[in-house]
Amino acid sequence: MHQRHLPASPNWYCSRCSDINGKGVLGFGAKNTIYLLNVTAASPAVTGELSGHTERVSGFAFCSHDGQEHICASTSDDKTVKIWDSEQKTLLKEHNVHQNTISAVHWSPVQKLLLVTGDEKGIVVCYWLSSNDTQSFFPEPRTIFCLSCSPHEENYIAVGYKDGMIVVIDISKKGEVIHRLRGHDDEIHALAWCPQPREEPLYGRSEDNTDGGNGATEGAEVGCYLASGSRDQTMRIWSTARGKGVMTLKLPFLKRRGVGVDPALKERLWLTVHWPKRRPSQIVSSCFGGEMVMWDLMKSGKQKWSLLGSSPEGQNHSRIVFNMSSFCSGDRELLLSTSMDREIKCWDLASLECCWTLPTLGGFVYCLSFSPVGTGCLALGVGDSMIRVWNTLSIQNQYDIKTFWQGIKSKVTALAWHPLKEGSLAFGTDDGKVGVYEVYSNKPPQISSTYHRRTVYSLSWGPPVPPMSFGGSGDKPSYSLYSCAGEGVIFQHDPWKLSGEASNIDKLIRDTNSIKHKIPPHTDLSWKPDGSILAIGNEDGSIEVLKAPMLKLLCTVQQHHKIINSLCWHHEHSSQTELQYLLASGSNNATVYVHDLRSAIETPSESPVLVTEPFRTLSGHTNKITSLAWSPHHDGRLVTACYDGTSQVWDVLKEQPVCNYRGHSGRLLCVQWSAVHPDLVWTGGDDFTLQEWAVSKQEHITPPKSKKRVEIEKKRGPQKKSKKKKKAPGKGGIKPEESELPLGEEMKGAAGSGAEEGQSDNDEEEEKENADGPSVTGWSRESSVDTRGTETVQNGEKFIHAVKEEKKREKSDLSLKKRKPRSILPLSTSMDHRPKEDLQQDCLTLAAVRHSHGQSRACVPGSGDHIQLGLFTDRDALYRMFQEEEESHMEAGHYDSMVYLRLWKGDLIGAINLAVEKGELTDHLLSLAPMAGYQVWARTVEAYVKQLCHHEQFLKAASHLVSIHKLYEAINLLKSHQFYREAIALARARLQPEDPVLKDLYMSWATVLEKDGHYATAAKCYFAADSSFDAAKIVAKKGDVMSLKTAANLAWISGESELAHSLSLRCAKDLMLSQDWTAAQEVLRTQDSLLGHRLIFCVNEILTHRLADTDVVTWTVASSHTWSKSCEENFLSTVHKVWQSEFGVAAADLVKLKTLHQQLRAIENPPATTSVPMKQLLFHISLDVTLCALSQLLGEWPSALEELLQGLTRGSEAGHFTLMTEMCQLLLPQGLESVALYKQKLDTGDERSVAISQSVEAFVCYQLMYKKWWNYSETSALTNNTISNGHHLTENSHNEDEAECKGETQSDGTFSEGLWKVLLSEPHANLQATQRAIAEIQRRVTSLIQQHSQCKETRVSPEALSTSQSETSEEPGGSSSGNGSESLATLTAQVAEHHKVLSAIPELIRKYPFPDVMECCIVSLHMEKHFTLFPQHICAEATTLLHKYGTAESLCKAWQRLTH
Repeated sequence: MHQRHLPASPNWYCSRCSDINGKGVLGFGAKNTIYLLNVTAASPAVTGELSGHTERVSGFAFCSHDGQEHICASTSDDKTVKIWDSEQKTLLKEHNVHQNTISAVHWSPVQKLLLVTGDEKGIVVCYWLSSNDTQSFFPEPRTIFCLSCSPHEENYIAVGYKDGMIVVIDISKKGEVIHRLRGHDDEIHALAWCPQPREEPLYGRSEDNTDGGNGATEGAEVGCYLASGSRDQTMRIWSTARGKGVMTLKLPFLKRRGVGVDPALKERLWLTVHWPKRRPSQIVSSCFGGEMVMWDLMKSGKQKWSLLGSSPEGQNHSRIVFNMSSFCSGDRELLLSTSMDREIKCWDLASLECCWTLPTLGGFVYCLSFSPVGTGCLALGVGDSMIRVWNTLSIQNQYDIKTFWQGIKSKVTALAWHPLKEGSLAFGTDDGKVGVYEVYSNKPPQISSTYHRRTVYSLSWGPPVPPMSFGGSGDKPSYSLYSCAGEGVIFQHDPWKLSGEASNIDKLIRDTNSIKHKIPPHTDLSWKPDGSILAIGNEDGSIEVLKAPMLKLLCTVQQHHKIINSLCWHHEHSSQTELQYLLASGSNNATVYVHDLRSAIETPSESPVLVTEPFRTLSGHTNKITSLAWSPHHDGRLVTACYDGTSQVWDVLKEQPVCNYRGHSGRLLCVQWSAVHPDLVWTGGDDFTLQEWAVSKQEHITPPKSKKRVEIEKKRGPQKKSKKKKKAPGKGGIKPEESELPLGEEMKGAAGSGAEEGQSDNDEEEEKENADGPSVTGWSRESSVDTRGTETVQNGEKFIHAVKEEKKREKSDLSLKKRKPRSILPLSTSMDHRPKEDLQQDCLTLAAVRHSHGQSRACVPGSGDHIQLGLFTDRDALYRMFQEEEESHMEAGHYDSMVYLRLWKGDLIGAINLAVEKGELTDHLLSLAPMAGYQVWARTVEAYVKQLCHHEQFLKAASHLVSIHKLYEAINLLKSHQFYREAIALARARLQPEDPVLKDLYMSWATVLEKDGHYATAAKCYFAADSSFDAAKIVAKKGDVMSLKTAANLAWISGESELAHSLSLRCAKDLMLSQDWTAAQEVLRTQDSLLGHRLIFCVNEILTHRLADTDVVTWTVASSHTWSKSCEENFLSTVHKVWQSEFGVAAADLVKLKTLHQQLRAIENPPATTSVPMKQLLFHISLDVTLCALSQLLGEWPSALEELLQGLTRGSEAGHFTLMTEMCQLLLPQGLESVALYKQKLDTGDERSVAISQSVEAFVCYQLMYKKWWNYSETSALTNNTISNGHHLTENSHNEDEAECKGETQSDGTFSEGLWKVLLSEPHANLQATQRAIAEIQRRVTSLIQQHSQCKETRVSPEALSTSQSETSEEPGGSSSGNGSESLATLTAQVAEHHKVLSAIPELIRKYPFPDVMECCIVSLHMEKHFTLFPQHICAEATTLLHKYGTAESLCKAWQRLTH
């Protein structure tokens, strides 16, 4: 019947509300209807609906048996279970065994035609369709959330409960519980059985490792795995053979992706699980925020999951997923998912990518609008507070829809595209808001500052009218936005200045036409396409036709007599030009009128014309007309939408119906003719659907006759006359849902509607969740009537309006009998309830007493058996009666009554003392206490304070202490019970600012807040206590960048410069580690004392960019400055230039340079180790380079060269040869020539300068040695085996070095004698050999001490110790150990000898680092083996050095292979 279809949204928070059968038919519950879709991997198609439930559908499932796939079952909140034939779309059977809300349903995969359901009270009902028998079980008194029948054992059913319990029951044993599976501690949302029988071993840690296995039932003969998903954020795999959990999977926290939903909406977690039939080792589950993950149970390691839709093409859900089901389409297994984002998605389980997405609707479709610029672009205004823009011409995706929700927050009731500006869409909402969306941008909408007081009915773009039309053409927009709303007002909005105030066009209409009477409320407007004429519909049924721009009234149409709902002008591109003057109008009286206004427009008269005869009358609908649309492809063809649930196409010129569309199940609210296809029409209604249908394919010609509506009106008639005669539901009257009006619908009596105004049965609308409760504003255009008492359904949860609840409460209150209060004189009162004879005897006794003028011997009034006579004699008798009554109250514990009696006697102090003693003081007694004097009142207050504290009413107690001027006691009371905020408020209000109590309060509260992690509030307390230092420190305690930055600013504002300095530096370093250089400099800029660190960060940033193309820097930079990216100049020259231009540091300001140099020299720069992270290592190098650059500007060349040496050697010390090589190229780009330039500026007579330059030359030669070796060597395999510190370059570095050395010859480069002369330094070889020997001896001493400690602990004999020591001495590496055992004294003597040798070496040799000479000797021998031109005297010198200083065993093995 229809082409494309947007169905209603699947219901939320149901364990199984959608299912798919083996033929690819998907069914899901939406409101009280089941929708059916044919699913393929390419696209879905809505095929029909199953209607019959009266309340929300809570469950849906297909039968999985062969030949029975078309049978399905649904459950509902109406407590019925219905069995359907999905092919014939007919109801087969139903039962209502359940007495409570049904929450779970499943067909048995094994037992044929067995349907199992569960309800919220814990009842499980088994229904056999073939025999129509039912059987009920009550396994646990808990709320059932889900259930699942075993696919392998026909009698086993797993049931999940709200409290996290899972039970497996056997229905063949009267529901006996086979297993109770405990582990979850919150709601069980889904259960899924493994499709494969038996329990194969799984990877993962078991929850029961007593058997020593991996947690699975290895080699199990029976049983099957069961998966469960819970709200506790875990998924568990259970062994039903053992009745225990074997695996727990914790949901991963993934970054939320996707947009299209309001983040202000709160949502709970729903963890559904699905076990695909073809994948026994894989489970699909939902996750936080809409993600879906595939778990591989056979995968080892921590991450067992893969994300569905992880590629850029795959779009995941944006909110939580509720249901999943799968089926096999050929060789592909497809998964269907439903979500809170109101989308149904199809996934390919092989590729984990999304095949297609079907958007659904969560509210009435109020309005439709095709873009006049973007061909085929259709906008939908929906009651779920969202706008959808559909590219209906998309070829690849026939449901190419974008959703917009920002800034709306209410039902979208009106839409209008800009006539010329592409993508500009105006919208109006139920709460009176008007705005404009730019749909092709990500910006939020512009909202007009002028709000309507009620629902916006319609929007229209038209030419500006005064006052907006005044001014030049460049000062005003070409189109204004006009909005009409329920209060009857039309506003003109300036689209250029929506923040400005909109103008009410009624003033212009009054002034232009000199109208004195009241203008009727407006309900619709429509501009003629050429912008020359405006038609306005009114609440009284009249239509006013006005000429722009002054809105002069040309004519008034008095045809309708009820509210105008829709106006529409004929299009202008007709072959018959006179048709452009046709105006179609629809109202509440079900008849459409078309008026030809040509004469009134072309030849207007001086006074407005009254039009009372229509050009054409279109009759046939049986309810109000809600929308009209002319076909842009035909002449005089009109389509109408009506509350009778149908859409009618008319041939206006012939005044004949063409076809009638009846595909909707509710009332129609909007209609649009396709802008592209002449045969297609789009309609939307209150059934939550949008449908596309073809005119030529409709079987009906005219609208249906509404007999049902007449019956409803007859039944509703008596109810309007007398509210007292309402029938109870289910006793012949209609149901409450049918009798209630739709949202915002006018009362029929008020509007005077006749028989043609029928009422649809479906009056409920499901809306988006919101904290303000259900809205009662709807699609009525009866502005004068406000409605109450409506009922809405929000995704299955019923919300009854407060008015209805209040009426119920009043009725229940009236039915309760008023309880008589307890008597304060119970004894005397009880005497009045004796037999009549006794009462008459009392009269005789009273007479005798009064006339004897005294007490009778037999009677004492007010006591004993005559207590009741105390009321009728004298005061003494009354007091005696009071005394006995008090004693009675004392025994009964009614101390309040005793207090009242004493008060009545005037014994105020006695009453107070009694109340104090019994702890029964009240505010009333306290208010009377001043009558007994100040002291009594003060003591009473103190007693009342103790009583209040006993009842934990500390605030009230403190207030009473204040009343007797015990201010400090009140403050201490509040403080001692953790009411710091109130204590501070009281102290601030009543104490002097300098009172130490106030500071103590702030400090105490700050301590508590700090312990609880409320650092910001604690900081405020410290500020209030004049402890700014502590305030800044506490803010910085969190340690993140934002907190550190805030703390630094606080310290700086407070004058704590040192703290501000340290916090800013700490924050900048954190930003440096995240490579956010711009932010780091911004933080440092706030402190003048951090200029030196700014220079370091500058050097670090430039250095990072220079090393970005190497293997040193492998990370990405978050932000950087433009000056850091220049790579053209020398590195140090670039640094100097940036310093001068950006930081104002130049060579001319020597004082500033010296200060900066001294400041940076004071920074601790520890030696590099192999464990230092690369970013930290680069920072240390940057400090060395910064000091070098400052020394250069100061002209202190020895210091500059020494600091340069430190920067060069840090890479070598950290074991990063590539870094050392890159630093050599940056700092000494010409290699030895650059070193020579430095040497020219040094004093040749200064030994320190000579030693520094020698070390720099050595490291330059060291990296050149390796560069040339790798450049000319055919193999480098020996490198990793022979070189002691294991240097190696990557392939990229090797290629770069090869390119650099391409022009050098073998004789000139590889075998330069000057290079070897520098590297083969005998003094440095002696130093390094001595240091190695000392380290080796220290290692052996440590080993001896450990051996000795072990002997002490195990009490080994001296012979064993000697043997142990002997073995130790023979360990590898003991070059000077000799034979036999060694003592600690011998080793100590050896260390002393080596230290003597070490002290003999010049200090400058020891102070500055130098490459490993033995390593260089071994490299030279290796090169001599492979290159014939290598100088022999170099080899001889290297060999000599190795024999002399390479005595360590590890070195001996390396070089001896090269010399033999």
